[in-house]
Amino acid sequence: MNHKKIQRLWRDEGLRVPQRRRRKRVGSSTVDAPTADAPNVVWAVDFQFDADEHGRLIKICSIVDEHTRECIGGLVERSITAERLTAHLEDLVAARGAPAVLRSDNGPEFISEAMADWAGTRTGLSYIPPGSPWRNGYVESFNSRIRDECLNINSFYSLLHAQVIIGDWKDEYNHHRRHSSLGYLTSRFHGGVVSTGGMNGERCSWPGMIRGVETRIDPLEGAPFRCPTLPCSSTPVRAWTSLRSRPSRMRARCC
Repeated sequence: MNHKKIQRLWRDEGLRVPQRRRRKRVGSSTVDAPTADAPNVVWAVDFQFDADEHGRLIKICSIVDEHTRECIGGLVERSITAERLTAHLEDLVAARGAPAVLRSDNGPEFISEAMADWAGTRTGLSYIPPGSPWRNGYVESFNSRIRDECLNINSFYSLLHAQVIIGDWKDEYNHHRRHSSLGYLTSRFHGGVVSTGGMNGERCSWPGMIRGVETRIDPLEGAPFRCPTLPCSSTPVRAWTSLRSRPSRMRARCC
């Protein structure tokens, strides 16, 4: 009996040759992820995919600070290797300092030797269990927002077009969108308030704001208000009554 007859019998009986499936690798966490109770403690990173009008793949990497909800970095490329990812992380660390923990899934870029070598003594690596995306909920929520509000409503005719549109969306998300979980502050502003000591801070956390300047224009409402990080003095100054106030009540008034 030759192999052709065997193949015919297998085909007539509806049988299939068993295929070996590669066993998925699981990364080895170096630390247990702590609670993100301050900025720059836990960074969450994840990938998602889209395609341009010609059907070519677009790979999107997003990096989110779990405390401030700020998208602190990301890449939009055709292909993102572990070496390209670690180079981008190195740039972020040089600008912002290294986080205590980098949280991710068990993707090949994250469990690679290049990532382990880069992390070294810089930061700890925390991998979520396979098949448990909810364990990386902050970046998954961010991915859902960018999918619904940007990727699903835009058609990209080139990689450059995608980089510009996605970059603009992330800029709007960081600087102009208020989050109820942050007391209706934006991600970028909330991170500045926390890092400068809140309402009693000595320096202003607004980019480009000089201490002592009377007013600034609210980018969402156009209403002038005094920088909320300025401490009160004997001279009445205008400040927010509460960082937890609703947006409609965020009005400048005397302390």
